[in-house]
Amino acid sequence: MTSDENYDDRHIAFLEALWGEGYLSPGGPAEVERLLDGLDLSGKTVVDIGSGAGGITIALARDYNAARVIGLDVEASVCTHARRMVDRAGLSDRVEIRQVTPGPLPLDDGSVDMVFSKDAIVHIPDKESLAKDAFRVLRPGGIFAASDWLISHDGAPSPEMADYIAKEDLNFGMASPSRYEKALTAAGFVDVSLTNRNPWYRDVAQQELDRLTGPEQPIFVDAIGEADLGGMIETWRVMLIVLRSGEHCPHHFRAVKPR
Repeated sequence: MTSDENYDDRHIAFLEALWGEGYLSPGGPAEVERLLDGLDLSGKTVVDIGSGAGGITIALARDYNAARVIGLDVEASVCTHARRMVDRAGLSDRVEIRQVTPGPLPLDDGSVDMVFSKDAIVHIPDKESLAKDAFRVLRPGGIFAASDWLISHDGAPSPEMADYIAKEDLNFGMASPSRYEKALTAAGFVDVSLTNRNPWYRDVAQQELDRLTGPEQPIFVDAIGEADLGGMIETWRVMLIVLRSGEHCPHHFRAVKPR
């Protein structure tokens, strides 16, 4: 996992205003539900990589009945925010938020039933090491279920994609669907599947931009300030260019550790 503080209290407030309390990535609870469709977390131990502000980590226990959820993040600000949310939800006995340093997952071999992540692995450049580490910590039969922000091809990004990545300024380490599939397969996973969410987010991102520039704009100004909101609006505009071209292609993926 990589470090660098990307999400201070102002940015957390901005993203929560856009996506819901405790959520730092698009789609809110509905997209988490789609990501976990058909999976039973009851009684399971789950690790949430890049747990952020805590909304999803809490939902894994409260709404999906995981017995234990370990949220891992490298940023102090989001971990503090997430711990407050966990305490308010009364889930401190089942949900643990750990601030960790970049590197291998701080978990024992074969200690969890699911490795989960929602749009956070983009901050980890070495997908191959991550896949091997996820395989290591899973029990036989365990599932790696995640979504992430992908680029449609290997090699250098287009000028438009490079402009978008620069404006995001979030230490993105984007990889292609092909690279993800190869990394997961090489790590030993089976039943590897990837689902392109570009058509969904292409429309949702336009709706988000409409909110940032429309009647709700004062809410976002209050959260982040007028100058920074202007930067966010420009980021959304250049993001839509690469979403419409298909080069920016968020994906869901799943993979299973053989029994």
